[in-house]
Amino acid sequence: MYSHARKLVAPAIAGMLFAAPAAAELKIAFIDPLSGGAASTGILAQKTHQFYIDAINAAGGVNGEKITLLSFDNKVNPQESLIQLKKAIDDGARYVVQGNGSSVAHAITEAVLKHNERNPGKEVVFLNYAAVDPALTNEKCNFWHFRFDADADMKMAAMTDVMAKDGKVKSVYLINQDYSFGKAVAAAAKGMLAEKRPDIRIVGDELHPLQKVQDFSPYVAKIKAAGTDTVITGNWSNDMVLLIKAGKDAGLKVAWETYYGGSPGTVTAIGEAGVDTLKQVSEWHKNATPELDATVAAFAKRYPGAENEYTYWRAKTMWEIFAGAARKAQSNDPVKVSRALEGMKMQTPLGEVEMRADNHQLLQPLYVSTLSRNVKYDVENSGLGWKTDAKVEARSTSLPTTCKMERPK
Repeated sequence: MYSHARKLVAPAIAGMLFAAPAAAELKIAFIDPLSGGAASTGILAQKTHQFYIDAINAAGGVNGEKITLLSFDNKVNPQESLIQLKKAIDDGARYVVQGNGSSVAHAITEAVLKHNERNPGKEVVFLNYAAVDPALTNEKCNFWHFRFDADADMKMAAMTDVMAKDGKVKSVYLINQDYSFGKAVAAAAKGMLAEKRPDIRIVGDELHPLQKVQDFSPYVAKIKAAGTDTVITGNWSNDMVLLIKAGKDAGLKVAWETYYGGSPGTVTAIGEAGVDTLKQVSEWHKNATPELDATVAAFAKRYPGAENEYTYWRAKTMWEIFAGAARKAQSNDPVKVSRALEGMKMQTPLGEVEMRADNHQLLQPLYVSTLSRNVKYDVENSGLGWKTDAKVEARSTSLPTTCKMERPK
């Protein structure tokens, strides 16, 4: 019996001894809304990040490690985000990706800073792909935060440059979400219009709850009563789609100057009523280059359907520059990668991008575009697509910063 047992156990031990070692793994946490009113935006972002991570892994990963994306639902809630952040760090995540909601980004960046101060050698880095409150790279900046989207002021500067040349703009109504980003959009609009076109009247300045309004018709009624010709809004996800839909249903005839008119569902909601009236400022659109970028086409093939309309070009930029920084550092250690990211430049199909060393704000080209009929590539199978009104080169988007950053010794 003893001899028989030895015969059974020996091969098992040999299998354990000679089994292939587990592949090295780099854990990165994605913390964004995967349920609730902003879920469509969060889920699309999750797919986009996974798409580019899969491409990195297929090419061998970064410094021999494959990336694993750990997803956490924060419901666009700062307190919930902190709970999920702790879970992510406990699970071994050394990088955190977030974008939807600047209030969430503020909570995460402060928590990451405190964590790193208390846990030297176990630092975490925050990769921000969409939270654009200017404070995050100004008075609230820190070494552990990198932003890969243009901030609200940078986008407003591009938008108002185009508006200033449009003699049809006589009055503006501001409607935005009631939190740090929405307030930043309103403040930037008022300040920059006063400087560039002091004759334009601000006839309304409205803030509404974030991702909680189901019927925007009362707000649209106020806009209509104000008799404005232009609406400026930073609304995103459900708040963008429902606002646009309420305006169309009410027959509101205005130019929509938006940050996120390209959010999935917006063009479908407005349809033909948005031709020559729906405008956006973004880092990319389908007709920004003569031919559609290969990764955009591949994403559409992998994730078909209007609800998966490609949106996050900045995610492509983020993952390419992150992988480049890790290769340059010859390490996936957050401190070494962060140092490599500072001042890093990269050529893209749209032009050069640069991660500013002084405040960790990416400089990239920006496009102001208008929804049009006669374009090469449409969106959401609508027959309508974006046409460039103006392109601002990366260096020209740079604004002064108040960031005073302390770096690890």
